Amino acid sequence: QVQLVESGGGLVQAGGSLRLSCAASRSIFSSNTMAWYRQAPGKQREWVAIITSGGTTRYVDSVKGRFTISRDNAKNTVYLQMNSLKPDDTSVYYCNALPRIENIWGRGTQVTVSS
Repeated sequence: QVQLVESGGGLVQAGGSLRLSCAASRSIFSSNTMAWYRQAPGKQREWVAIITSGGTTRYVDSVKGRFTISRDNAKNTVYLQMNSLKPDDTSVYYCNALPRIENIWGRGTQVTVSS
């Protein structure tokens, strides 16, 4: 079964940290570039961090230096370490492959950053 399960979100004060996890089905994870996306209310879903199967990473400018994406290929899991969180980071966070696969989105995990 193709599946993505995100976890680790929560409510945190500005400047705080959270670590998100995404457990993926092997069919999605293996040899695929994986990405974290986020969607704030009234806004389009956007990618924030990418990691290739070889470990090369890329970040959207707004999170550079604050977020770190990593993956554990043995566990089919991708992580997002988020530090120095800002209220603008408040969103539902999702993981997916890149290019994203539209019919397999998980439920996401809510991140709320209070000022």
